[in-house]
Amino acid sequence: MKPFKNSLLVLMFLTLFSSTVCAARIEISAPGEQTIPLAMTRLLPMGSEQAGVAEEFLQVLLGDLELSGLFAMVDPASFLSDADKLGLRRTDIDFYQWRMLGSEALIKGGYSFSADKLTIELRLYDVITQRLLTGRRYIGKLTDVRKIAHTFADQVLLSLTGEKGPFSTKIAYISNRTGRKELYLMDVDGHQPVRMTDHRTIVLNPDFSPTRKELIFTSYKNGNPDLFRKEIYTGRESRVSLKQGLNIGGRYSPEGREIALTLSKDKNSEIYLIGTDGTIHRRLTNHYGIDVDPSWSPKGNKIAFVSDRRGNPNIFVVDVFSLKVSRLTYEGKYNATPAWSPKDDRIAFARMDNGVFNVFTIREDGTDERQLTFGAGSKEHPRWSPDGRFLIYSHDLDGKKSIWIMRADGSGAKRISAPGGDDTHPAWSERW
Repeated sequence: MKPFKNSLLVLMFLTLFSSTVCAARIEISAPGEQTIPLAMTRLLPMGSEQAGVAEEFLQVLLGDLELSGLFAMVDPASFLSDADKLGLRRTDIDFYQWRMLGSEALIKGGYSFSADKLTIELRLYDVITQRLLTGRRYIGKLTDVRKIAHTFADQVLLSLTGEKGPFSTKIAYISNRTGRKELYLMDVDGHQPVRMTDHRTIVLNPDFSPTRKELIFTSYKNGNPDLFRKEIYTGRESRVSLKQGLNIGGRYSPEGREIALTLSKDKNSEIYLIGTDGTIHRRLTNHYGIDVDPSWSPKGNKIAFVSDRRGNPNIFVVDVFSLKVSRLTYEGKYNATPAWSPKDDRIAFARMDNGVFNVFTIREDGTDERQLTFGAGSKEHPRWSPDGRFLIYSHDLDGKKSIWIMRADGSGAKRISAPGGDDTHPAWSERW
Protein backbone atom coordinates (compact mmCIF):
# COMPACT_ATOMS: atom_id res chain seq x y z
CA MET A 1 0.00 0.00 0.00
CA LYS A 2 1.26 3.45 -0.88
CA PRO A 3 1.45 5.88 2.07
CA PHE A 4 -1.20 8.57 2.13
CA LYS A 5 -0.08 11.67 0.25
CA ASN A 6 -1.69 15.09 0.51
CA SER A 7 -1.84 16.17 -3.10
CA LEU A 8 -2.86 19.68 -2.16
CA LEU A 9 -0.51 22.24 -3.63
CA VAL A 10 -2.40 25.21 -2.30
CA LEU A 11 0.68 26.64 -0.68
CA MET A 12 -0.74 30.06 -0.19
CA PHE A 13 -4.10 31.58 0.41
CA LEU A 14 -3.54 35.30 0.46
CA THR A 15 -5.71 37.65 2.47
CA LEU A 16 -6.72 40.24 -0.07
CA PHE A 17 -9.04 42.21 2.14
CA SER A 18 -10.62 41.54 5.50
CA SER A 19 -12.72 43.06 8.23
CA THR A 20 -13.37 41.81 11.72
CA VAL A 21 -16.67 40.21 12.64
CA CYS A 22 -17.51 43.02 15.01
CA ALA A 23 -17.18 45.53 12.16
CA ALA A 24 -19.66 43.67 9.99
CA ARG A 25 -23.43 43.71 10.20
CA ILE A 26 -23.70 39.94 9.89
CA GLU A 27 -22.80 37.84 12.89
CA ILE A 28 -24.01 34.31 13.63
CA SER A 29 -22.98 31.69 16.12
CA ALA A 30 -25.03 28.49 15.95
CA PRO A 31 -27.69 26.78 13.81
CA GLY A 32 -31.20 27.69 14.85
CA GLU A 33 -30.23 31.03 16.38
CA GLN A 34 -30.14 32.91 13.08
CA THR A 35 -30.21 31.85 9.44
CA ILE A 36 -28.45 34.13 6.99
CA PRO A 37 -29.87 34.35 3.44
CA LEU A 38 -26.80 33.64 1.31
CA ALA A 39 -26.40 33.89 -2.46
CA MET A 40 -23.55 31.97 -4.05
CA THR A 41 -22.81 32.42 -7.71
CA ARG A 42 -21.09 29.96 -10.01
CA LEU A 43 -17.32 30.39 -10.45
CA LEU A 44 -16.70 32.31 -13.67
CA PRO A 45 -13.65 31.72 -15.87
CA MET A 46 -11.01 34.46 -15.90
CA GLY A 47 -9.79 33.29 -19.30
CA SER A 48 -10.50 30.00 -21.04
CA GLU A 49 -13.08 27.75 -19.39
CA GLN A 50 -11.89 24.50 -17.77
CA ALA A 51 -14.49 21.73 -17.73
CA GLY A 52 -15.75 20.63 -14.31
CA VAL A 53 -14.00 23.22 -12.12
CA ALA A 54 -17.00 25.48 -11.45
CA GLU A 55 -19.40 22.57 -10.98
CA GLU A 56 -17.20 20.66 -8.54
CA PHE A 57 -16.33 23.76 -6.53
CA LEU A 58 -19.97 24.79 -6.19
CA GLN A 59 -21.05 21.29 -5.15
CA VAL A 60 -18.44 21.04 -2.38
CA LEU A 61 -18.85 24.56 -1.01
CA LEU A 62 -22.64 24.34 -1.08
CA GLY A 63 -22.56 21.00 0.74
CA ASP A 64 -20.35 22.40 3.51
CA LEU A 65 -22.39 25.56 4.03
CA GLU A 66 -25.70 23.70 4.02
CA LEU A 67 -24.35 21.23 6.57
CA SER A 68 -23.45 24.12 8.89
CA GLY A 69 -27.14 24.97 9.30
CA LEU A 70 -26.28 28.66 9.40
CA PHE A 71 -27.52 29.69 5.97
CA ALA A 72 -30.67 29.84 3.86
CA MET A 73 -29.44 29.55 0.29
CA VAL A 74 -31.00 31.93 -2.24
CA ASP A 75 -32.36 29.99 -5.23
CA PRO A 76 -29.96 30.38 -8.18
CA ALA A 77 -32.94 30.34 -10.54
CA SER A 78 -33.84 33.80 -9.22
CA PHE A 79 -30.40 35.34 -9.87
CA LEU A 80 -30.28 38.47 -12.03
CA SER A 81 -27.65 39.83 -14.41
CA ASP A 82 -25.00 40.53 -11.75
CA ALA A 83 -24.53 36.78 -11.22
CA ASP A 84 -23.01 36.54 -14.70
CA LYS A 85 -20.54 39.38 -14.19
CA LEU A 86 -16.97 38.49 -13.28
CA GLY A 87 -16.19 41.69 -11.38
CA LEU A 88 -15.21 40.88 -7.79
CA ARG A 89 -14.46 44.36 -6.45
CA ARG A 90 -17.08 46.06 -4.32
CA THR A 91 -17.57 48.75 -6.97
CA ASP A 92 -18.21 46.05 -9.61
CA ILE A 93 -21.16 44.46 -7.80
CA ASP A 94 -24.78 45.52 -8.10
CA PHE A 95 -25.78 45.05 -4.48
CA TYR A 96 -29.29 46.37 -5.21
CA GLN A 97 -30.02 43.25 -7.25
CA TRP A 98 -28.97 40.98 -4.39
CA ARG A 99 -31.00 42.95 -1.85
CA MET A 100 -34.06 42.56 -4.09
CA LEU A 101 -33.60 38.78 -3.84
CA GLY A 102 -33.49 38.94 -0.04
CA SER A 103 -29.82 38.04 0.20
CA GLU A 104 -27.81 39.34 3.15
CA ALA A 105 -24.51 37.69 2.19
CA LEU A 106 -22.95 37.06 -1.21
CA ILE A 107 -20.16 34.79 -2.43
CA LYS A 108 -18.67 35.50 -5.86
CA GLY A 109 -15.59 34.02 -7.46
CA GLY A 110 -13.58 33.34 -10.57
CA TYR A 111 -10.84 30.99 -11.69
CA SER A 112 -8.06 30.66 -14.22
CA PHE A 113 -6.00 27.66 -15.32
CA SER A 114 -2.63 27.95 -17.02
CA ALA A 115 0.54 25.84 -17.13
CA ASP A 116 -1.03 23.23 -14.79
CA LYS A 117 -1.71 25.95 -12.21
CA LEU A 118 -5.23 26.60 -10.97
CA THR A 119 -6.00 29.98 -9.38
CA ILE A 120 -9.32 30.62 -7.66
CA GLU A 121 -10.33 34.11 -6.46
CA LEU A 122 -13.18 34.36 -3.94
CA ARG A 123 -15.05 37.13 -2.13
CA LEU A 124 -17.61 37.13 0.67
CA TYR A 125 -19.67 40.33 0.98
CA ASP A 126 -22.22 41.68 3.41
CA VAL A 127 -24.94 42.75 0.97
CA ILE A 128 -26.68 45.17 3.33
CA THR A 129 -23.61 47.24 4.21
CA GLN A 130 -21.77 46.42 0.95
CA ARG A 131 -18.78 45.49 3.09
CA LEU A 132 -16.17 42.95 2.04
CA LEU A 133 -15.99 40.36 4.81
CA THR A 134 -13.16 38.29 3.38
CA GLY A 135 -11.30 37.76 0.12
CA ARG A 136 -8.98 34.88 -0.78
CA ARG A 137 -6.79 33.73 -3.64
CA TYR A 138 -5.94 30.03 -3.74
CA ILE A 139 -3.30 28.50 -6.01
CA GLY A 140 -2.97 24.77 -6.71
CA LYS A 141 -3.65 22.03 -9.25
CA LEU A 142 -6.88 20.85 -10.85
CA THR A 143 -7.01 18.05 -8.30
CA ASP A 144 -7.17 20.65 -5.51
CA VAL A 145 -10.64 22.01 -6.31
CA ARG A 146 -12.32 20.11 -3.48
CA LYS A 147 -9.69 21.12 -0.95
CA ILE A 148 -9.94 24.78 -1.96
CA ALA A 149 -13.72 24.69 -1.56
CA HIS A 150 -13.46 23.09 1.90
CA THR A 151 -10.84 25.64 2.93
CA PHE A 152 -12.96 28.58 1.84
CA ALA A 153 -15.98 27.13 3.67
CA ASP A 154 -13.83 27.19 6.82
CA GLN A 155 -13.00 30.83 6.08
CA VAL A 156 -16.66 31.77 5.59
CA LEU A 157 -17.51 30.39 9.03
CA LEU A 158 -14.53 32.19 10.54
CA SER A 159 -15.60 35.49 9.00
CA LEU A 160 -19.20 35.21 10.17
CA THR A 161 -18.86 33.45 13.52
CA GLY A 162 -15.32 34.18 14.68
CA GLU A 163 -14.42 30.48 14.62
CA LYS A 164 -12.99 28.53 11.71
CA GLY A 165 -14.98 25.64 10.27
CA PRO A 166 -13.86 21.98 10.27
CA PHE A 167 -14.37 21.21 6.58
CA SER A 168 -10.72 20.91 5.52
CA THR A 169 -9.95 18.33 8.23
CA LYS A 170 -9.94 14.53 7.86
CA ILE A 171 -11.96 11.65 9.25
CA ALA A 172 -10.41 8.29 10.08
CA TYR A 173 -12.52 5.15 10.26
CA ILE A 174 -12.40 1.37 10.10
CA SER A 175 -13.76 -0.49 7.08
CA ASN A 176 -13.87 -4.13 6.05
CA ARG A 177 -14.35 -3.40 2.33
CA THR A 178 -11.20 -5.41 1.53
CA GLY A 179 -12.47 -8.35 3.56
CA ARG A 180 -10.48 -7.33 6.64
CA LYS A 181 -10.88 -4.46 9.08
CA GLU A 182 -8.40 -1.81 7.96
CA LEU A 183 -7.83 1.88 8.71
CA TYR A 184 -9.02 4.51 6.21
CA LEU A 185 -9.02 8.30 5.84
CA MET A 186 -11.57 10.43 4.02
CA ASP A 187 -12.64 14.04 3.63
CA VAL A 188 -15.35 15.40 5.91
CA ASP A 189 -17.92 14.95 3.14
CA GLY A 190 -16.83 11.33 2.59
CA HIS A 191 -14.90 11.88 -0.62
CA GLN A 192 -11.37 10.76 -1.44
CA PRO A 193 -11.17 7.69 0.84
CA VAL A 194 -7.65 6.29 1.24
CA ARG A 195 -6.71 3.00 2.87
CA MET A 196 -3.99 3.55 5.46
CA THR A 197 -3.17 0.01 6.61
CA ASP A 198 -2.65 -3.37 5.05
CA HIS A 199 -2.50 -5.45 8.22
CA ARG A 200 -4.88 -8.11 6.88
CA THR A 201 -6.31 -8.68 10.32
CA ILE A 202 -8.44 -6.65 12.77
CA VAL A 203 -7.74 -2.91 13.17
CA LEU A 204 -9.74 -0.83 15.68
CA ASN A 205 -10.23 2.51 17.45
CA PRO A 206 -8.23 5.18 15.56
CA ASP A 207 -7.34 8.54 17.10
CA PHE A 208 -5.53 11.56 15.67
CA SER A 209 -2.57 13.26 17.27
CA PRO A 210 -3.51 16.88 18.12
CA THR A 211 0.00 18.11 17.28
CA ARG A 212 1.34 15.85 14.52
CA LYS A 213 -0.05 14.37 11.33
CA GLU A 214 -0.27 10.85 12.69
CA LEU A 215 -2.74 8.31 14.05
CA ILE A 216 -2.80 5.70 16.75
CA PHE A 217 -4.92 2.56 16.51
CA THR A 218 -5.13 -0.99 17.83
CA SER A 219 -4.18 -3.88 15.55
CA TYR A 220 -3.91 -7.65 15.86
CA LYS A 221 -1.14 -7.67 13.24
CA ASN A 222 1.26 -9.45 15.60
CA GLY A 223 -1.37 -11.68 17.21
CA ASN A 224 -1.95 -9.44 20.24
CA PRO A 225 -4.16 -6.31 20.33
CA ASP A 226 -1.24 -3.83 20.30
CA LEU A 227 -1.33 -0.05 19.98
CA PHE A 228 0.29 1.27 16.79
CA ARG A 229 1.31 4.71 15.60
CA LYS A 230 1.25 5.68 11.92
CA GLU A 231 2.56 8.83 10.23
CA ILE A 232 -0.02 9.91 7.69
CA TYR A 233 2.17 11.34 4.93
CA THR A 234 5.20 9.05 5.16
CA GLY A 235 3.29 5.85 5.92
CA ARG A 236 5.80 4.88 8.60
CA GLU A 237 4.33 2.97 11.53
CA SER A 238 5.50 1.39 14.76
CA ARG A 239 4.10 -0.30 17.84
CA VAL A 240 3.64 2.07 20.79
CA SER A 241 2.24 -0.30 23.41
CA LEU A 242 2.58 -4.08 23.19
CA LYS A 243 1.82 -5.24 26.71
CA GLN A 244 0.43 -8.74 27.01
CA GLY A 245 -3.34 -8.59 26.71
CA LEU A 246 -5.36 -5.56 25.67
CA ASN A 247 -3.81 -2.32 24.42
CA ILE A 248 -7.02 -0.69 23.21
CA GLY A 249 -8.95 2.58 23.01
CA GLY A 250 -5.88 4.80 22.77
CA ARG A 251 -6.63 8.54 22.99
CA TYR A 252 -4.07 11.34 22.79
CA SER A 253 -4.08 13.96 25.54
CA PRO A 254 -4.96 17.49 24.37
CA GLU A 255 -1.30 18.53 24.21
CA GLY A 256 -0.27 15.24 22.56
CA ARG A 257 2.29 14.20 25.15
CA GLU A 258 0.43 11.28 26.71
CA ILE A 259 -2.01 8.58 25.64
CA ALA A 260 -4.87 7.21 27.72
CA LEU A 261 -5.78 3.61 26.95
CA THR A 262 -7.01 0.34 28.43
CA LEU A 263 -4.41 -2.26 29.41
CA SER A 264 -5.16 -5.72 30.77
CA LYS A 265 -1.58 -6.71 31.52
CA ASP A 266 -2.57 -7.49 35.12
CA LYS A 267 -5.53 -9.65 34.05
CA ASN A 268 -8.10 -6.84 34.46
CA SER A 269 -8.99 -3.99 32.13
CA GLU A 270 -7.86 -0.68 33.63
CA ILE A 271 -7.25 2.84 32.32
CA TYR A 272 -3.59 3.88 32.13
CA LEU A 273 -1.58 6.86 30.95
CA ILE A 274 1.45 6.12 28.80
CA GLY A 275 3.98 8.30 27.03
CA THR A 276 4.18 8.46 23.25
CA ASP A 277 7.15 6.09 23.58
CA GLY A 278 4.95 3.49 25.30
CA THR A 279 6.29 3.87 28.83
CA ILE A 280 3.65 3.66 31.56
CA HIS A 281 3.25 6.97 33.38
CA ARG A 282 0.32 6.25 35.64
CA ARG A 283 -2.54 3.88 36.36
CA LEU A 284 -5.80 5.85 36.64
CA THR A 285 -8.30 3.17 37.69
CA ASN A 286 -8.02 0.26 40.10
CA HIS A 287 -11.23 -1.74 40.26
CA TYR A 288 -12.35 -5.28 39.61
CA GLY A 289 -14.83 -3.93 37.03
CA ILE A 290 -13.96 -3.53 33.35
CA ASP A 291 -12.78 0.02 32.52
CA VAL A 292 -12.56 0.99 28.83
CA ASP A 293 -13.08 3.78 26.26
CA PRO A 294 -11.21 6.74 27.78
CA SER A 295 -11.88 10.28 26.50
CA TRP A 296 -9.95 13.37 27.63
CA SER A 297 -11.50 16.63 28.72
CA PRO A 298 -10.19 19.59 26.66
CA LYS A 299 -8.25 20.85 29.68
CA GLY A 300 -6.55 17.47 30.10
CA ASN A 301 -7.44 17.21 33.78
CA LYS A 302 -10.23 14.63 33.55
CA ILE A 303 -11.05 11.51 31.56
CA ALA A 304 -14.48 10.04 30.88
CA PHE A 305 -14.59 6.25 30.54
CA VAL A 306 -16.94 3.25 30.59
CA SER A 307 -17.11 0.85 33.52
CA ASP A 308 -19.39 -1.93 34.70
CA ARG A 309 -18.28 -1.43 38.30
CA ARG A 310 -21.88 -0.72 39.37
CA GLY A 311 -23.36 -3.55 37.32
CA ASN A 312 -24.35 -2.35 33.87
CA PRO A 313 -21.89 -0.34 31.75
CA ASN A 314 -22.09 3.38 32.54
CA ILE A 315 -20.03 6.51 31.97
CA PHE A 316 -17.70 7.59 34.76
CA VAL A 317 -15.20 10.45 35.08
CA VAL A 318 -11.78 10.19 36.73
CA ASP A 319 -9.68 13.16 37.83
CA VAL A 320 -6.23 12.64 36.31
CA PHE A 321 -4.45 14.10 39.33
CA SER A 322 -6.52 13.09 42.37
CA LEU A 323 -7.79 9.80 40.79
CA LYS A 324 -11.23 10.59 42.22
CA VAL A 325 -13.93 8.76 40.23
CA SER A 326 -17.49 10.03 39.84
CA ARG A 327 -20.42 8.47 38.03
CA LEU A 328 -21.94 10.43 35.13
CA THR A 329 -24.83 8.34 33.72
CA TYR A 330 -27.59 6.59 35.65
CA GLU A 331 -30.21 5.96 32.99
CA GLY A 332 -30.25 3.05 30.55
CA LYS A 333 -28.76 -0.41 30.86
CA TYR A 334 -25.78 0.09 28.55
CA ASN A 335 -23.88 3.38 28.08
CA ALA A 336 -20.67 3.40 26.03
CA THR A 337 -18.02 5.27 24.00
CA PRO A 338 -17.96 8.73 25.63
CA ALA A 339 -16.48 11.67 23.70
CA TRP A 340 -15.76 14.98 25.36
CA SER A 341 -16.69 18.07 23.36
CA PRO A 342 -13.76 20.38 22.50
CA LYS A 343 -15.93 23.22 23.83
CA ASP A 344 -15.83 21.45 27.23
CA ASP A 345 -19.57 21.83 27.64
CA ARG A 346 -20.92 18.36 26.85
CA ILE A 347 -20.00 14.68 26.63
CA ALA A 348 -21.46 12.58 23.82
CA PHE A 349 -22.04 8.85 24.27
CA ALA A 350 -24.08 5.93 22.94
CA ARG A 351 -26.87 4.30 24.94
CA MET A 352 -28.65 1.04 24.18
CA ASP A 353 -32.39 0.76 24.79
CA ASN A 354 -34.50 -2.11 23.45
CA GLY A 355 -31.48 -3.50 21.65
CA VAL A 356 -30.72 -0.28 19.71
CA PHE A 357 -27.98 2.27 20.40
CA ASN A 358 -28.59 6.01 20.03
CA VAL A 359 -26.37 9.03 20.55
CA PHE A 360 -26.88 11.25 23.59
CA THR A 361 -25.08 14.21 25.12
CA ILE A 362 -24.87 15.26 28.74
CA ARG A 363 -23.16 17.91 30.82
CA GLU A 364 -20.18 16.98 32.98
CA ASP A 365 -22.29 17.37 36.13
CA GLY A 366 -24.82 14.84 34.82
CA THR A 367 -27.55 17.35 33.97
CA ASP A 368 -29.32 18.29 30.75
CA GLU A 369 -29.15 14.89 29.08
CA ARG A 370 -30.32 15.02 25.46
CA GLN A 371 -31.05 12.29 22.94
CA LEU A 372 -29.79 13.30 19.48
CA THR A 373 -30.58 10.32 17.25
CA PHE A 374 -33.76 8.33 16.79
CA GLY A 375 -35.26 5.72 14.50
CA ALA A 376 -34.13 2.34 13.27
CA GLY A 377 -30.59 1.04 13.50
CA SER A 378 -27.89 1.50 16.10
CA LYS A 379 -25.92 4.76 16.19
CA GLU A 380 -22.59 4.33 18.00
CA HIS A 381 -19.05 5.68 18.54
CA PRO A 382 -19.80 9.43 18.43
CA ARG A 383 -16.86 11.80 17.97
CA TRP A 384 -16.81 15.60 17.81
CA SER A 385 -15.50 17.91 15.11
CA PRO A 386 -12.56 20.08 16.29
CA ASP A 387 -14.86 23.11 16.59
CA GLY A 388 -17.62 21.22 18.45
CA ARG A 389 -20.23 22.07 15.79
CA PHE A 390 -20.71 18.52 14.49
CA LEU A 391 -20.67 14.88 15.49
CA ILE A 392 -19.79 11.80 13.45
CA TYR A 393 -20.92 8.30 14.35
CA SER A 394 -21.38 4.82 12.91
CA HIS A 395 -24.90 3.79 11.91
CA ASP A 396 -25.91 0.14 11.60
CA LEU A 397 -28.95 0.11 9.36
CA ASP A 398 -30.35 -3.08 7.85
CA GLY A 399 -27.15 -4.91 8.72
CA LYS A 400 -24.90 -2.39 6.90
CA LYS A 401 -22.66 -0.07 8.89
CA SER A 402 -21.71 3.38 7.61
CA ILE A 403 -20.33 6.71 8.86
CA TRP A 404 -22.80 9.55 9.36
CA ILE A 405 -22.43 13.21 10.27
CA MET A 406 -24.85 15.56 12.04
CA ARG A 407 -24.90 18.92 13.73
CA ALA A 408 -24.29 19.01 17.48
CA ASP A 409 -28.02 19.40 18.13
CA GLY A 410 -28.82 16.22 16.16
CA SER A 411 -30.14 17.95 13.06
CA GLY A 412 -28.93 17.57 9.49
CA ALA A 413 -27.88 13.92 9.78
CA LYS A 414 -26.58 12.35 6.58
CA ARG A 415 -24.42 9.46 5.47
CA ILE A 416 -20.91 10.30 4.30
CA SER A 417 -19.07 7.00 3.81
CA ALA A 418 -19.50 5.26 0.46
CA PRO A 419 -21.22 1.87 0.03
CA GLY A 420 -19.08 -1.22 -0.27
CA GLY A 421 -18.27 -2.28 3.26
CA ASP A 422 -19.04 -1.94 6.96
CA ASP A 423 -17.61 1.37 8.24
CA THR A 424 -17.22 1.97 11.98
CA HIS A 425 -15.14 3.69 14.72
CA PRO A 426 -14.83 7.19 13.20
CA ALA A 427 -12.37 9.79 14.52
CA TRP A 428 -12.03 13.46 13.54
CA SER A 429 -8.66 15.14 13.01
CA GLU A 430 -7.61 18.44 14.49
CA ARG A 431 -6.99 21.38 12.16
CA TRP A 432 -3.58 20.97 10.57
